[in-house]
Amino acid sequence: MSASLSPARTRAALRASARISAELLLVLLGTAVVIWLLGRMWSIVWPLVIGLLITTLTWPSARFLRRRGWPPALAASVVTVLFLVVTAGAVALIAVPVASQSGELTDGVVEGIQHLREWAAGPPLNIGDDQITSTLDTATDRLQNSVGSMLTTLATGVGTVVDGVVTAVLALFLMFFFLKDGPRFLPWLARQLPGRLATDATTIAERGWDTLGAFVRSQAAVGLLDAVLIGIGLWVLDVPLVLPLAVLTFVSAFVPIVGALFAGFVAVLIALVSNGLTDALIVLAVIVVVQQLEGNVFQPIIQSRGLGLHAAVVLLAVTLGGSLAGIVGSLLAVPVAALIAVVWGYVREQLSEPPHHDPDGVTEPGTGGGPEAVAPAVTTAS
Repeated sequence: MSASLSPARTRAALRASARISAELLLVLLGTAVVIWLLGRMWSIVWPLVIGLLITTLTWPSARFLRRRGWPPALAASVVTVLFLVVTAGAVALIAVPVASQSGELTDGVVEGIQHLREWAAGPPLNIGDDQITSTLDTATDRLQNSVGSMLTTLATGVGTVVDGVVTAVLALFLMFFFLKDGPRFLPWLARQLPGRLATDATTIAERGWDTLGAFVRSQAAVGLLDAVLIGIGLWVLDVPLVLPLAVLTFVSAFVPIVGALFAGFVAVLIALVSNGLTDALIVLAVIVVVQQLEGNVFQPIIQSRGLGLHAAVVLLAVTLGGSLAGIVGSLLAVPVAALIAVVWGYVREQLSEPPHHDPDGVTEPGTGGGPEAVAPAVTTAS
């Protein structure tokens, strides 16, 4: 005889499901409102984001000077000027040659794709020309849509060259003030918030800053190592466009997983077109070795504290960010996911029950307790 459903338990389950669904809808609605507000204030948010990112790179230098007795304003000024000098030098030595060879780089990629098409049409694959054309048309349409989305985002966010200059200048000023007054921000924030919110907000902000700084600095260091090692391999094999490919490798390092695959694909295509199949395979081997060194040696050594994100989460975050905001979304996806993980970790800490200590000194997690539960044992021991 089968057991019948309990009306009371069924109603309780439905009420709990309805309550949870309503709460989730409220959370999603609040999130949508926050995203909408950020979009409306993008002209302010974007310089703020850029200022924070470059501050994470320059803060160690400013902190070093401050610890040597330099006044905060002087240390921030010196670091800002040095950052401008280094940036101008990078533009003069790298960006100009890269821009002058960008057309050749694009032609090389197109020619490489054509070579792959001819190879796939022959044995042993024998893929029909109609299949290749259909696949390439689909890929081309997606690429054109992505480029159009990138250009639209750029045109909407920046508008004109003047707006871009204003954005860069504003980000530099924000960086200067972050370097000068950054350590005073958390105490100021704590004074503005009531009760426990002051502690929660400052703790999350501090952890988020540490996570963001660890990500940006580690990715920059790892990207630089990748660019140098792969650039040396391309130079030894006499592959053209070494400098643009090295720069592409460095920039792509800030888009985990997807960026490395894209930069490696472009490098192999250029080697295939210019030097032939043998050198292309050698370039592929070099890229695979460097990526293995990055994942197993460089990343653990340089990044002292990981982001705590699984590789699948990183991949999904990059994909979602790219689909929502193009190249900007891809660049910001992993830091945003890491900051969300920081907030979630802190919330879990606050919602977790403290361990219960029994008289034998054995900790039983999840059984309640707290300071008042530990007090009798402390009193007895004393």
